[in-house]
Amino acid sequence: MPDAAVNSTPVPEAARTHAEDLGSFVTASPSSYHAAAEVARRAEAAGFTRLDEDAAWDVEPGGRYVVVRDGAAVAVVVPPSAGATTPFTILGTHTDSPGFKLKPRPTTGGHGWQQAGVEVYGGPLLNSWLDRELELAGRVVTADGTEHLVRTGPFARIPQLAIHLDRAVNDGLALDKQRHTQPVFGLGDVADADVLAALAASADDGAGVDPAEIAGYDVLVADTQAPRAFGAGGALWASGRLDNLLSTHAALVALLGADPAALSGVAVLAAFDHEEIGSGSRSGAAGPFLEDVLVRVSTALGADDVDRRRAFSSSLCVSSDVGHAVHPNYPERHDPANHPVAGGGPILKINANQRYATDAHGAARWAAACAAAGVPSQEFVSSNTIPCGSTIGPITATRLGIRVVDVGAAILSMHSARELTAVVDPWYLSRAMGAALTL
Repeated sequence: MPDAAVNSTPVPEAARTHAEDLGSFVTASPSSYHAAAEVARRAEAAGFTRLDEDAAWDVEPGGRYVVVRDGAAVAVVVPPSAGATTPFTILGTHTDSPGFKLKPRPTTGGHGWQQAGVEVYGGPLLNSWLDRELELAGRVVTADGTEHLVRTGPFARIPQLAIHLDRAVNDGLALDKQRHTQPVFGLGDVADADVLAALAASADDGAGVDPAEIAGYDVLVADTQAPRAFGAGGALWASGRLDNLLSTHAALVALLGADPAALSGVAVLAAFDHEEIGSGSRSGAAGPFLEDVLVRVSTALGADDVDRRRAFSSSLCVSSDVGHAVHPNYPERHDPANHPVAGGGPILKINANQRYATDAHGAARWAAACAAAGVPSQEFVSSNTIPCGSTIGPITATRLGIRVVDVGAAILSMHSARELTAVVDPWYLSRAMGAALTL
């Protein structure tokens, strides 16, 4: 589809409303732990029942449920007619984003500056994090085992070296991941500063916690600039953490809006953590979280192991992660025949080496979903000279044996502190997801 055709139609008001709600979701989710909590909060507000993993579950046909494990969340809608061999339709996403994570002994600095010690998390575009007002966000656990969500608000900044001190900077910026990425947050002697005290004061209960009682923490760095529409006709959308809160929000909206009686199977949102670092954790796609939930749900519906395998054989996982729109300044980096454009609808991700799990049957199911939702669609495949990344899709297919189709929304500046998409594409994606739940 030519670029001019994509931009010839005004942005529908429903797409703007969806984008604004996406902005609220991103703002509420500076870390994977906050994102999982926000999924649960929205689900419970819509009438879902919160389940605890260490308790017995009372799952029934017609019920709606949500469970959180660390920075991951799984939400389930059970059709009224569900039984032992009812298949699952899973919308799979992830809650984490590339960036930085707070190190042990996090208070550091020198030369009159107080700094936070951070470690690179995943594969961020390091230069995009320079000269931004950043916050620390995540969870702390006190000595009694109580977990608190924390977020400081604008707190720190990774300052760039002035051009006067590096005249060749515009010929090639080289950042040392240890020496050049430690953010400043205050002035004075390091002995007078305490990053953990700032975290303790920002605890979600409003009263704060005693810094001396913090026995462990998982704290990330997040950009604080608000998401917003901009550009000609307000058609562009800029935000931090679109990878992959865009997909998580789209899937959540689709699930919350689903009519249980119209579902073709048990509808599931599986929002995993740790995708950016390989998914190998108890809350990642390579871990047991999704399988644990599916087993407990199917058992409640009367399934034994054989029934469950029958259900899995006819189930589908729509694995959704952002993908690459063609970059207008670097078109040679893309496949010459397949050019996904912003505003052109969801992308179907295909890779011969199964870095994406899409096969012919999955592609046909996704095409039917897009047609049923009345949204355009397009394909993405990498240039043969540039290997593609991967998603939770192949991991989920390998772990569960469920057919997977990999999809997403086209963006620019992937893994930047602030990414770019078209206002219409998150809405298109959510609509197609909603249709997939009923086919």
